[in-house]
Amino acid sequence: MLFEFWFMLPVAILIATIAMGSGVEGATFFSPFFMIVLGLDPTTAIGVGLITEVFGFGSGLYAYYNRGAIDYRMGGELLMITVPAALFGVWVAHFVPADILKAILGMGLVIVAISFLRTPDDDLEQQLDARAQQPKERAERCLVTTDGTQHCYTVFNRSEGLLTGGIGGTFIGMLSTGLGELNGYLLLQRCRIPSTVAIATSVFVVAVTALAASVTHAVQLATADAEAFNQVLRILLFTVPGVLVGGQLGPAVATRIPDETLERSMGVLFLLVAAIVIADAALM
Repeated sequence: MLFEFWFMLPVAILIATIAMGSGVEGATFFSPFFMIVLGLDPTTAIGVGLITEVFGFGSGLYAYYNRGAIDYRMGGELLMITVPAALFGVWVAHFVPADILKAILGMGLVIVAISFLRTPDDDLEQQLDARAQQPKERAERCLVTTDGTQHCYTVFNRSEGLLTGGIGGTFIGMLSTGLGELNGYLLLQRCRIPSTVAIATSVFVVAVTALAASVTHAVQLATADAEAFNQVLRILLFTVPGVLVGGQLGPAVATRIPDETLERSMGVLFLLVAAIVIADAALM
């Protein structure tokens, strides 16, 4: 029984490689997989997906920490909203019928797919990044990364950012996905934070929020159903080392695949997975 889910090791390596290479939250892949392939109920699948994701994000967060690219001030403001929202999302998920939760997750995957299919091209991203950079004397804050690059900028639309963060936090607690995608749009395009800082800060916020949500899911699983919790531990025995390996492979793979090809492929993949999840919910 201990090695019942041995096949999750290569699956986790593959999923984590794709997730880190494309910048998508790992639970966005894992939760539907756990529901469709392993037959876990939606709440358990989302919880296991989040727990697995935390380990995958850990290595990425450490890398950004070493680069000194995280805006802890903005990240802290967002966490004040996203963590309570995620805990609320976890609580809500336990009261939503399984078929409804599956349908909501399917619709969330459609939104993620659309965000990939409509990703701004490189020229637009460069324009947004250039707009975010400001002269030091005019900027609200300056951040210097370990490679000596200075990023000076002013955070715009802070209230909108906190509201969007709250929505994303609720989504990640209830559905295991959404916060990273919302943060990516929000921090660069609306708050006008330079892309390097925006990505690093987003990883920081998602990692801490996912940790809070996953611990809550784990506690609820452990207290509600000992047998189900033991099954979760047997799955994690193979998914955790898998995402640690895949987390290191992802950035290397991403450099070998054109961004547009990767983004379009992810969009089509998520549309397919969304269709399967929604169809499965309709048949319940």
